[in-house]
Amino acid sequence: MRKTLVFDLDGTLLNTLEDLKNSTNFALAQYGYPARTLPQIQAAVGNGLRRLVAGSVPEGTDDARIDALLAALKAHYLEHCMDCTKPYDGVLPMLEALKRAGYHFAIVSNKADPMVQVLRAHYFDTLIPIACGETDQIRRKPAPDMVHAALKKLGADAADAYYIGDSDVDIMTAKNSGLPCLSVTWGFRDRAFLLEHGAEVLFDSPAELVDFLTK
Repeated sequence: MRKTLVFDLDGTLLNTLEDLKNSTNFALAQYGYPARTLPQIQAAVGNGLRRLVAGSVPEGTDDARIDALLAALKAHYLEHCMDCTKPYDGVLPMLEALKRAGYHFAIVSNKADPMVQVLRAHYFDTLIPIACGETDQIRRKPAPDMVHAALKKLGADAADAYYIGDSDVDIMTAKNSGLPCLSVTWGFRDRAFLLEHGAEVLFDSPAELVDFLTK
């Protein structure tokens, strides 16, 4: 029986959209670009902050400018990543129930690792001991690196684990890591989008996920 759960962070455990929008728009404003709306940010997240920046400026913007914008975004976000961010309704009770049922948890995220560690410690310190973000040594999802690193830290293997996420990137990550994917619809992508991108098992609420994992 699988007893290890590897969670995506943004859109799965935490609603981070407002803070991501604010930090993106702060960076854009430094260089005279127009602000992005919340739906535009929601559509662009999931593949790391650099792609978020690249998708927020005109096509053909040079790499040096994207690097500068990314640095500004990261600096602002590290200071403001908890201004509006909060766990989705039901997520904390879900984690508590699954912990009582004997599950072990880790987080994997395409955010830079320092940001991931700050968010894990603030919101999930006593519940989720392990988190892995992007570093120079760990490729971002959908590469399996983060999942493999998290499983190693937990002393688990793929045969013991589920992957839980809210996006097409998460579906691909699970496949590349050899884990079954449990897709959630309360995050940044809706049910129709997830089904179109290969989701097979979907949950509309944290309570539904608890029922599935404890039945």
